[in-house]
Amino acid sequence: MTIEHQDDIDGLRRAGALVSGILARMREAAVEGVVSRDLDALGAELMREAGARSAPALTYGFPAATCISINAVAAHGIPDATVLRDGDLVNIDVSAELDGYFADTGASFVVGTPSPRQQRLLDAAREARDAAVAQLRADNPLNSIGRTVEAVAARRGFRVIRDLGSHGVGRALHEAPGTIPGHYDPRDSRRLHDGMVITVEPFLATHCTRTVEADDGWAMVCPRGYAAQFEHTVIVTRGEPIVVT
Repeated sequence: MTIEHQDDIDGLRRAGALVSGILARMREAAVEGVVSRDLDALGAELMREAGARSAPALTYGFPAATCISINAVAAHGIPDATVLRDGDLVNIDVSAELDGYFADTGASFVVGTPSPRQQRLLDAAREARDAAVAQLRADNPLNSIGRTVEAVAARRGFRVIRDLGSHGVGRALHEAPGTIPGHYDPRDSRRLHDGMVITVEPFLATHCTRTVEADDGWAMVCPRGYAAQFEHTVIVTRGEPIVVT
């Protein structure tokens, strides 16, 4: 999507505020003893109340309203009967359509008190997202996102998952410019342009650089270790980027 008028910005801001608020409510409810399916039910109810629709369910027939990924699952986890335990590393990804606009956000956290290594991973993934967002400018190379993420990961002592990345968003959940790698690809000659709407969502991991698809056909699993992700939906401009989530 490319922004054409102020109504587009306003619509994306509304959708972004909705998914951000839902993520915050789900994060607050994600305490020890809570069932992941019940967390998803909370997200689904908040979408219904707002007149919004789950983007993964609408677009791909995903069997839940939100993605909840726990421990070795890096992304696209299906909420089920799993009970959250102290020390679990959890990622909640919330994306929704509201009045024709799509916004996407996500965050990782630990139930209870994180271990020092878990906290370092969370800090690194959040830093990678924020650093990548901060340097977004129209006409910059698209691969500057991956370059920035990779630099933060290397400095922090973690790895970038190479088969999960950012993407275009706005009028659909996934759209042009397609997948945006979280690692630096010197062959990628695409450039950011004014009004482009994208997600920025680095996946950093302790051990893996690629995931394996689970038997359910959805969850993306780290064969070793665990991962963290933080995500914003962003409008690229010639000046400061507009973060709508």
